[in-house]
Amino acid sequence: ASIEPSYTTIPLAEDSTGRISAKAINTILDAASENDCLAFGPGIGTSNELQSVVETLIEQKNLHLVIDGDGLNNLSKIKNWPEKLKANLILTPHPGEMKRLWQGLFREKLPPDRQEQAARLAQHTKTIVALKGAGTVVTDGQKVYTNKTGNPGMATAGSGDVLTGVITALIGQGLTNFDAAVLGVYIHGLAADIAAEKTGQISLIATDIIQALGDAFMTG
Repeated sequence: ASIEPSYTTIPLAEDSTGRISAKAINTILDAASENDCLAFGPGIGTSNELQSVVETLIEQKNLHLVIDGDGLNNLSKIKNWPEKLKANLILTPHPGEMKRLWQGLFREKLPPDRQEQAARLAQHTKTIVALKGAGTVVTDGQKVYTNKTGNPGMATAGSGDVLTGVITALIGQGLTNFDAAVLGVYIHGLAADIAAEKTGQISLIATDIIQALGDAFMTG
């Protein structure tokens, strides 16, 4: 990331392990106030300080927030977090992250049906949920969309992070959280299908999906 020429970055305070520190929250909030949406979580790790950062973020009224990856793992450890939620939140868990979120909120076991999992979580937390996997499920607890694009080659490191970026960008374009999540998972899967035609599914990596996004938007 440090040599990627297209990135615009801001320095954040870090703890002794190099993870984002709780002291970084004001810098993050300042950046969020100047933009339409904030994505948080991919690759950040987990710590008590990061739990504090996530807790503060979800308490921000009118903030459009997409949480993925370790952001979800930190969120799952915050007791009664739905009661603190004021942000307009999209959750993008894979099955393992869904299980951790579920265990933190419900006493019963995770049901086997993916649509039920996503809808129950969305209803209980009043969020948009995009449950990743074969046939990604997007729901607000009432409306349900099951995605048909994509392929097994997407089970590769960084693929979900690309989806987080696409959804966040679409919210920045003015789409609602639900519409951004639906279009995001569709375009993300379509880009992976386009890329796999060149690389094959077994060789697909996250940057291949990024490079195919333009074609996906043009043809989708």
